[in-house]
Amino acid sequence: MSSLGGFLLLISIILFAYWAIRRFKHRPIKHLGLSVLILFIISLVMVGSSGNHSTSKSANDQSNSRTELKDTGSESSHHTKAVHHNTKPKAHQSKRQSHASVLDKLVSYTDKKSAGPTGNYYWHVGKAHLTGFSTISAGHYRFSTDSQQRPAIARAKLTYQEYASSRGGRQGDPLEPYAWPSYNPIVAISYASTGRTYHGYLWNRSHSIGDSLLGTKSYTSVNNFTTGTRPQNVGADQDGGMRYGEETVENYWTSHPGTHQTVAYQTTPIYKGNESIPRGSLVDIKSSDGTINTEIAVINDAEGIKINYNTGANNAKPYRRNTTTTYKRHYNTGSTGSTKHSTTSHQTTTSSKWHVAKSGYVFVSESHKYYTRVTNPGNYTYEPRTQAQANGATEAIRGNEYAQP
Repeated sequence: MSSLGGFLLLISIILFAYWAIRRFKHRPIKHLGLSVLILFIISLVMVGSSGNHSTSKSANDQSNSRTELKDTGSESSHHTKAVHHNTKPKAHQSKRQSHASVLDKLVSYTDKKSAGPTGNYYWHVGKAHLTGFSTISAGHYRFSTDSQQRPAIARAKLTYQEYASSRGGRQGDPLEPYAWPSYNPIVAISYASTGRTYHGYLWNRSHSIGDSLLGTKSYTSVNNFTTGTRPQNVGADQDGGMRYGEETVENYWTSHPGTHQTVAYQTTPIYKGNESIPRGSLVDIKSSDGTINTEIAVINDAEGIKINYNTGANNAKPYRRNTTTTYKRHYNTGSTGSTKHSTTSHQTTTSSKWHVAKSGYVFVSESHKYYTRVTNPGNYTYEPRTQAQANGATEAIRGNEYAQP
């Protein structure tokens, strides 16, 4: 209501009352009644117009309030969405930071020609960080390359059946990986943690996902292989390096025979910049029942040997040994049952690159496993199978490119 309209309405009421009194006393003023009526109507019109304006303003205010609330809700929703969308980049950023941290350590260890904190060419990072498994079903796998065509992430959802079918020996021949060196010297690597010295090839065609886990499928792509040193492949004691992750799963299958559980296995080679050979790998392993949930970093170097990770060149002194290896044995010659101890030269036969043991004899490794043929006999003792068994050696269940049961 406007102040002028209210004032006129009040005046019209007063004048109407005055006109009524005069008329009651029979002394009306000429035209006063008509004037009061006109004034009353005008004041009502002004008051009504003011009321409509007030109502309209109130409605507009309410509408504006609703709009502001809607805008605020929209901003809140947008902010929520922004936060939601930003969670993934933060997760990826966290993973990138994790990879960067592991890379820093790998570079430090490899530059120092170190076997790492465990002395066995691996260490535990934490829990598994798996990616890309939502579309991989049991028994399936994927190998990939990065933008430089270097071997990248290898993924597989492993089953017990694959493990069971691959037992007993290799299921294929290792493929030549990216950046495989043109020269692969036979070297001597002394392991500080074991006090032992390895004599053999420096470089291995190293599986990202091993034969014992994936069987014949592990040989379907060169992208499942990296150029790795011997200790990167099996560590200082044959149970480290990449072999540690494989044995983690093998032990799970052994304790869960015939299980329908699966194991998500992911290996990510870690490169420094544009180098062709990885400084190491991240191995993420998680079983579907949660029994295994771990991330392992594997170091790709060799104690005492400086490596160029672009070309594979190194400062290792080639190890030279006699090409003909002579072994000694005791044998029975008496027909009366008496034992006559005599020594004679007893050479192995050769077949291509293999040195093959004579019937009844085996090559025994430092890890107390024995084989019937090897490529580097100088790395083994050569003795009768019965003697090897008496000394606690057991037959190797699986072979590799250097030794076969």
